[in-house]
Amino acid sequence: MSSPENERPGYRRVWLTFVRNALIREMTFRGNFVITILTRALWFCSQVLLFKIIFSNVAHITEGWTEYQYFAFMATGMLINALIETLFMPNAANFSELIRTGNLDFALLKPIDTQFLISFEKMDLAMLNQVVLAIGLLIYALSHLPSGTQVTPARVALYLVYILAGVTIFYSLMISLASTAIWFGRNQGLYDFWFYITVFARYPRSIYQTEPASVAGGVILFAFTFVLPILVAVTVPARVLLGTLGNQSWLAGIALAAAVIGLVISRMIFTWSLRSYRSASS
Repeated sequence: MSSPENERPGYRRVWLTFVRNALIREMTFRGNFVITILTRALWFCSQVLLFKIIFSNVAHITEGWTEYQYFAFMATGMLINALIETLFMPNAANFSELIRTGNLDFALLKPIDTQFLISFEKMDLAMLNQVVLAIGLLIYALSHLPSGTQVTPARVALYLVYILAGVTIFYSLMISLASTAIWFGRNQGLYDFWFYITVFARYPRSIYQTEPASVAGGVILFAFTFVLPILVAVTVPARVLLGTLGNQSWLAGIALAAAVIGLVISRMIFTWSLRSYRSASS
């Protein structure tokens, strides 16, 4: 007789099963899949066009961000956002529905970590076109940087590390907000909060460093660097790749620390919330 440990499925195999299931779902409604890809591609192109128009009138939008440097930043933000929306957003949005219908009971009974299951069970594969477009924009931006700018393999490797850190920061925030559905039943307001605060990460951190210094800018910088460090999630990998961190290298340490601490805290919140869960059958 096999032991319980041998009966537990491998996480890699389970994740690949989730990918296959997601692909089957997308191919079931191919027309919707294609339309989603096209509309998101049009949105992407409109964003690029908007900033091309802006940079046709100004040399830079904030200190240290010229046109193609900003496009590298923009591509980095879009890449992180696309990974989040591909892998995690469908599951976070569906968590309250699992609680309402009682299907969370079945997730808790499965021989696999519940947070892993809740985080990866569904995927939005149509968002992968945003990953491709973001990488294309990044290559375009890097190819138009001044000749003195060198993008070395070491920088690329560090860039990927900080991309992972950025994804982890946003995932930690998302799963923490989703966990509150156990206490509140529905948490649409918290999802709105998620989208509102992530708007700040669409722009470089330095844009909030006003001259003369303003109270609002200082509050935003402090809150979104040290409390909810979403500003470093995108700014740091972009600056690492461009080699423009300079005397702000301490931000790189904050990004890594925030990723680790955020993952630990979000795990604690998720586990704590499950202890408050009452089965639909009870």
